[in-house]
Order: sequence, then C-alpha cells, then structure tokens
Amino acid sequence: MAETPSKSSGLFGWYFGSNLLIRILTGLVLGAIVGVILGLNPGTKVTTNFIFFANFFGALFIRLLKMIVVPVILFSLITGAASITPSQLGRTGGKTLLYYIVTSIISVSIGLIVALVFRPGEGLNMVGAEGAPEKAASMPALTDVLLNIVPTNPVESLAKGDVLPIIFFALVVGIGLSYLRDSKNETLAKQAHALYDVIAAAAEVIYKVVGGIMQYAPIGVFALIAVVFAQQGPKVVGPLLYVTLAVYVGLILHLCIGYGGLMTLFGLNFVTFIKGAWEAMITAFVTRSSSGTLPVTLRVTEENLGVSRKISSFILPIGATVNMDGTSIYIAICAMFIGFAVGHPLSGDQMLMLMITATLAAIGTAGVPGAGAIMLIMALETVGLKVEAGSAVAATYALVLGIDALLDMGRTAMNVTGDMAGVTIVAKTEEGMLDESKWKK
Repeated sequence: MAETPSKSSGLFGWYFGSNLLIRILTGLVLGAIVGVILGLNPGTKVTTNFIFFANFFGALFIRLLKMIVVPVILFSLITGAASITPSQLGRTGGKTLLYYIVTSIISVSIGLIVALVFRPGEGLNMVGAEGAPEKAASMPALTDVLLNIVPTNPVESLAKGDVLPIIFFALVVGIGLSYLRDSKNETLAKQAHALYDVIAAAAEVIYKVVGGIMQYAPIGVFALIAVVFAQQGPKVVGPLLYVTLAVYVGLILHLCIGYGGLMTLFGLNFVTFIKGAWEAMITAFVTRSSSGTLPVTLRVTEENLGVSRKISSFILPIGATVNMDGTSIYIAICAMFIGFAVGHPLSGDQMLMLMITATLAAIGTAGVPGAGAIMLIMALETVGLKVEAGSAVAATYALVLGIDALLDMGRTAMNVTGDMAGVTIVAKTEEGMLDESKWKK
C-alpha cells in the first residue's frame, strides 16, 4: 500500500514526513551494508554486540506483525463478506464471484509452478540466530487439516491463532451478517447494520494500527537485514534477485495466460484490453494501492473499455476488496522460497494447503498497509513454517520483507488488472453492459 507523505512537525518530522517506500528501501540498503561489513569480522565483540541488540529490534517488528494477523483476518473477512448483500448476489454477483474463485486458483497454481521451476532459495541453507539449521516443518495429515478448518470453538481458534478456522468462522459470520442486513424485518436489519458499522470501524482501527506498525518497518527491516547479512554474508543477494524475478515472471504469466486466456475465451481482444487498462495498471504499480487506484480504474473501464457504470460501480469496489490474484502469486512463490531456503521444500499436501489458504485469505488483504507481509506470515503458519524470532524461517522472511515494497508494486498492479478484466468479462455476458465499439478501434 502506498503512503501519502504529509507534513509533520516535531523532532521526528523529517522521518514521518518522508515517503515510506524510500525509508524501507533505505533501511534495506543500510542494513545490507552494515551487515556485510560486520560479517567480514565474525566473532568480534562489536559484531556480537550488534547482532544481540539488532535481534531485539528485529524481533520486535516480527512480534508486532504477528500481533496484528488475527485481528486483520477476522475484521477484514467479516467486513468483506458482509459487504456483498444477498440481493446483489444475483446473476451478476454469481458470475463475479465465480470469476474471482477461478482466477485465484489459477494465480496460486501459476505461482507454485513457477516456484517449482525456478526453485528460488534452493541451496541457500539459511540458519537461525544460534547458527542452527531449521527443524523440519511439521504438519498434520491433509484430511485432518481440512476437517479442522471448521472450528469446534472459534474463541479457542482465535486465542491460538489457528488461521484457517478463523478464516472459515469470519466468512460464515460475514455471510450471516450480509443476510441480516438485507432482512425485511426492519429491527433485524437495523441491528445488523449497527453491528456491521461496529465491525467495519474495528477494521479501520486495525488498519490504522497496521499503518503505525509500518512506520517502524524501516527500523525493523534494517535490523533484520543487518543480522542476516552479518550471519549469512553476501551470498543472499543472488537468491533475493532470483525470487524477485520469479515473482514477476509469475505475474506476467498470469496476466497473459490467466486473463489473456479468459478474455480470448469470451471473444475479447487482449491487446485492446491492455491498451485501455494501461493507465490504471501504471497507477497501481506506482501507488501500490488498489483502493487508491479505484477512481482511475472506474474511469478507464468506462471510457476506454466501454463497461457500463451500472455494472462497474458494483463490481470494481468489491474487486478492490476480494480479488487479489497478485497477492496470491506473491504468497505462493515467497512461501516456496522460504521452504527451499531453510532446507525443507514444501510437500504436496503443504502446497495444496497453501493454495487453499491463499485463495481464502485474498478477501482479507485489501486496504491494509503491509498486507502482503502479514498474509505471508499467515500462509507460512498454515504449512508449518513458524516465523519465530531467531529462527531460520524468520531470517529468510526478513529477506523477503526487505524487498516487499518492490514485489508489492507488481502484485498491486496485477490485482487491479484482475479487477478490470473481471468487470469487462462479466459486462460482456450481460446485455447492454459493454460498448463493443470501444473494442473495434
């Protein structure tokens, strides 16, 4: 998500008034430089003391991110599911949701395939703070995992941070709330709207908290990256570039195969679509914000792609909340990268669980600054790779976190592109909703 710099006064006005992306990248570069210099003299008192103190600040950032995972999932998913009323979920809504599900599955599948081909992180042999390799990731049988998606005690799942049961519970509550909001019983509808307002407000509070945590991100990234480079050396630079390449290859493949294939299937020219959608894609890439790009997305879909405002004003705001194909690709590839890097590649069952998690969790990612980093932690937890301070998983996660802003540009552009492709395809299937003269230029 993008940060809009604002003028700040006081002792740290220069810090909070500057661009967050620049600050994070600065923290990444400085951390790498300091880490490499210290890594040239391992075992010295200076290096040992620096790692000790830096580990504290890095672990603090990890804990802050983990603290916010459960509230983000719970409130975002309930709000997202409840925002789509049953009356809207008619023919148009059904087509839209089907599109979201299909493209989400395609995007995660492409991400996993790209990761299996590129195998980013393989041979990196990351170790934890104590120099020990990561223990093998443990995961119960797939049948047990699928059954345990339905919680017997939602409060217990919330307390333990069991991600998939929380997702399931939040979706069920959100759907139930959606039906009550649309109830013909005025008392029930009024109560449901009041509850929705409370939950939506809680979600906004959590987003604000995440925004505050991300203000600490440059310091956390500096500490985490410095420790990793001090312990691992410059050998991690190549794998970082490689995983970045893998993510962008996955995004491009999904753009061409996923969206291009679907548009061709529905008789729409993919090149014409790209020309018409280009302005919104670039805006999303630069701002790193699906919500911030929404006004541009609405305008170009109407003016350039010929989509009726009657349908775009309904589908695009929903898409900005629940359609996150770029994020799904990012989660799939980065989770595989971390598995390879710590010496425990994901098994077939773990990859299937990763696919389920990334697809379901897409609803909870919109509007949250630093959402990709938070959702990646969530996905890692579901496949048995615990992001614990000082572990090899946490060290590798720190590397991904350092380049997250670069990856966020690509995945946000893909998320917005998916929204535009979806509304265009649905409009094509609805009589009078697509001005096809726009496609004959």
